[in-house]
Amino acid sequence: MSDTPYQPIDCSFHDRLKAAGTTRRVSVLLLHEPGGQTRTIEGRIEDVFARNGAEYLRLNTGDEVRLDYIQS
Repeated sequence: MSDTPYQPIDCSFHDRLKAAGTTRRVSVLLLHEPGGQTRTIEGRIEDVFARNGAEYLRLNTGDEVRLDYIQS
């Protein structure tokens, strides 16, 4: 969990993430996390959801990612 306030993402990018989940395409996500860490994860988007005032996605790998950490 991060103490960084959630920054809403662009609606068109949100729509692209949901579409990738609907079509069950494998997605490769580049993440920029607090502390300056960058990592890449890959998987099928199973869900896009809100929790505690922030939006997340869950991959079929079990990873949960806050949407404002996704760089591309």
